Amino acid sequence: MTRERIKLDEKDRKIITLLHDNQDISQDEIAKEIKLSQPSVAMRIKKLKEKGILANIIGVNLNKVGIYVAVVLVQTINTAKILNLFRECPFFLNGFVLSGKENLMLLFAGEDLASLESMIDERLRSNKDVKSAEFNILISSIKDFIMPVKMVERPLNKTPCGVDYKECQSYHENRCFGCPATSRYKGVFW
Repeated sequence: MTRERIKLDEKDRKIITLLHDNQDISQDEIAKEIKLSQPSVAMRIKKLKEKGILANIIGVNLNKVGIYVAVVLVQTINTAKILNLFRECPFFLNGFVLSGKENLMLLFAGEDLASLESMIDERLRSNKDVKSAEFNILISSIKDFIMPVKMVERPLNKTPCGVDYKECQSYHENRCFGCPATSRYKGVFW
C-alpha cells in the first residue's frame, strides 16, 4: 500500500503551525504573520481542509476528567471485523492496524477499570477471530491527551454493538457500568 504524498509549501506549514499553537487565531493574524492577504489565507485553509490535511475536531482532555485509557494489543485473523465491532461503541476512541504479531491496537476510554476489563473480556477475548488481546492501561502522557469522545444525546434501548444487557453477567454483578449509549448505563461521565 502506497500513500499519496501531499506537498506542503512553507506558507502551508506556517499556517498549520500557527493553528496548532492557537486554534482560535484569526485569519487576519495568520495573514500578517506569513505576509499574505486574509483571502489568500482563507483559500489555503479551505484547500488544506478539502485535502483532509486540516480538520476541526473537538475533544476531551482525558487527563483532566479522570478517564482511564486502555491500550489493547490484539492478534486477530480479521482486523476489519474487529474494528467494525467497536465502530459505534462510545468507549472506543480509535483503532490502528499494525504490522507484526499483534496486528491491531485499540484505544478505549472508561470511567473504571472493571468496566473496561469486562468489555475486553466479553467482546474481544471471547471472540473466535481473536488469538490474543493484551490489556494495558495508559499511566501517563507527556502531552495533554485530547481525544474526540462520543457523548450520548438520547439513550438507546439497545447497545450499538448488539449486546443484550439482560445476558451480561458483568453488568448484573456490578463489574461494569453498562453501555453509555443506553438508558441502562450506571456511570456518570457519558
